[in-house]
Amino acid sequence: MHFAEITGWGKCLPPAVLTNQDLASVMDTSDEWIRSRTGIGERRISHVGTSQLATVAAKRALAAAGLTGAELDMIILATATPDTLVPNIAATVQAEIGAQCAAFDINAACSGFLYGLGLATAQIKSGQHRKILLIGAERLSFYLNWTLRDTAVLFGDGAGAVILEANDSEQAVGVLSYAMHNDPDGREHLKVSGFGSDMDRFSPSATQFYLQFNGREIFKRAIAGMGRLSQQVMADAGLERDAIDLVIPHQANVRIIDTLIAKMDLPADKAFINIERHGNTSAATIPMALCDALEQNRIQPGDTLLSCAFGAGLTSAAAVIKWGQRTTPLQRSDAELPHCDQTGLELIATAVAHQSQQPGQ
Repeated sequence: MHFAEITGWGKCLPPAVLTNQDLASVMDTSDEWIRSRTGIGERRISHVGTSQLATVAAKRALAAAGLTGAELDMIILATATPDTLVPNIAATVQAEIGAQCAAFDINAACSGFLYGLGLATAQIKSGQHRKILLIGAERLSFYLNWTLRDTAVLFGDGAGAVILEANDSEQAVGVLSYAMHNDPDGREHLKVSGFGSDMDRFSPSATQFYLQFNGREIFKRAIAGMGRLSQQVMADAGLERDAIDLVIPHQANVRIIDTLIAKMDLPADKAFINIERHGNTSAATIPMALCDALEQNRIQPGDTLLSCAFGAGLTSAAAVIKWGQRTTPLQRSDAELPHCDQTGLELIATAVAHQSQQPGQ
């Protein structure tokens, strides 16, 4: 039996911070309003494309695993905000890290990383591949309408990556179980309309696409979807809830996380939460949270982790992971983003000015 073990990890945060106070200067909101509803205090705004965020995270994950890009068998990049649709941006990352292997993007929105984890695990368990780079990277600020506080305050930019390697030992280490699902009846509750091959690109309104979000419906469906799949993967792994050492959920809203953990009858302190500093970074939230949990010593050798996510589609996914013996990187990468001399508020200023002048805003 081949188990897919996480042997490397890395994240990339853009340097420019956009605080709740910054947002209050350009829209009708406040730090108290945002924190009380979401748990978010700040988020990052990227000055570079998604592929550059992904590349830095990938180089750091490779270093942590003690590998080079040339040793990879596959690259899977989960994103809803690629720099280019053709070619996929996994190819861009591949070129930057010197890999010669299969490389492709997937879009399962906020569930993208766990969808990728399932795909990578299946490849390794089948014996097809032994070393896979999995990345979750997003530049969601590109999709936001900064005049709409219900959505604009929620999201941020960033990337996280892991290396999955085949573990041939008899001991179960790595991804023990995973599940993926989609609820198409709810696909209209979270979407970016007016963007894609059905858009009228010669219309004056062609650039007025933005993320639309039915928060109440998403809240209800997120808890149901993540809860159901979490129970399924624990059952598939033969585990009771007491066996879970740490839950690393999608970081969409602290209320969703709190409600989910309570419904699963788990202690609140078993949930890892880092949304306060990052906001919702969609497919990047879980790998970034994994990196933060390791940095904070919240993951110990042999721990059993439960991870779950929910996103547009409406996608949902969950996985149970048995951590190995190593919780520190083998090496450190010196990869960094290009210098940024603008604040988060300065980076969104043009979009704010443009959107504020649109009819109906």
